[in-house]
Amino acid sequence: MSLENKDLILLGETIKPGESKTVDFNIAKLYTSTTVEIPVIVERSLQPGPVVLLTGGIHGDEINGVEAVRNVIVRKINRPKIGTIICIPILNIFGFLNGKREFPDGRDLNRTFPGIKSGSLASRVAYHFVNEILPHVDYCLDFHAGGAQRFNAPQIRVKPGDDRLLSLAKIFNAPFIIYSKNIKNSYRETCDRMGIPMLLFEGGKTNEGNKHIVMEAVKGVKRFLNHLGMLEDNLKTSPAKIAPIIINKTKWMRASKSGLLHLKIDCGKYVEKGEFIATITDPYGTMRHKVLAPHAGFVINTNQSPIVYKGDAIFHISNDKTIKLNE
Repeated sequence: MSLENKDLILLGETIKPGESKTVDFNIAKLYTSTTVEIPVIVERSLQPGPVVLLTGGIHGDEINGVEAVRNVIVRKINRPKIGTIICIPILNIFGFLNGKREFPDGRDLNRTFPGIKSGSLASRVAYHFVNEILPHVDYCLDFHAGGAQRFNAPQIRVKPGDDRLLSLAKIFNAPFIIYSKNIKNSYRETCDRMGIPMLLFEGGKTNEGNKHIVMEAVKGVKRFLNHLGMLEDNLKTSPAKIAPIIINKTKWMRASKSGLLHLKIDCGKYVEKGEFIATITDPYGTMRHKVLAPHAGFVINTNQSPIVYKGDAIFHISNDKTIKLNE
């Protein structure tokens, strides 16, 4: 898009080149008739350039995503050298207030895109977001965390076969790049259909703030903006120590017994086939089951729930023989 020193009209508000403005995305009212508004923080340079959108909290309980965008704002990374940066730290304000993934109508916002103007509450929010915000955007960065008690290693997910996204993911340089198909009616699928490159960052777990995960996200944002020429000169990017590990295939490992789960490895580690990675015990001291890695690979997700049922997913491990450890 690269707005060439033109006014940006967003949600009925005019933002001029060089201007900073917080625009309210009015989505609904509470039962008490109190208006619910989502702050949309816009920073524009006097110099023309790309428009980049950063979003967090599309799932209300994924605090790391909110923290990632908040840190970008606090550190003034969102004040571009050229172009425009739009930050929405909390897209699902209802879920954030309630500490839940979904909207009050029980729907997952990230399964209602591109939305319907007269649909459910979540669908209406998706509709107005897609039609009033996304048309102004050149790139999207969306920040998530693992669902329930499952902890994700910091990673970027991209659609298989999309070389442009892969190139951008390498620039972001999270520890892992994972090929993942677009989910139907998701934000990512909608961006793909609109021709907007979108990187989806995953890291940590729900209802938890993790400084390490957040800093991985912030460093990636700085590298991404620096690549576009948008990062101010006084904001240094940290050079990547190693290239990201690209994962084509993954496989979930499920618990073979019910009981108390005791992890023996950290998320993100490489394990060998047959390596001791966890135990499952009963509460009474009569059973202790050793969990062994079914194959070699990187552990990209661990279930950190203290108790599990037989059949619960407990580890997500790469299952790609082409992967090599970084030297």
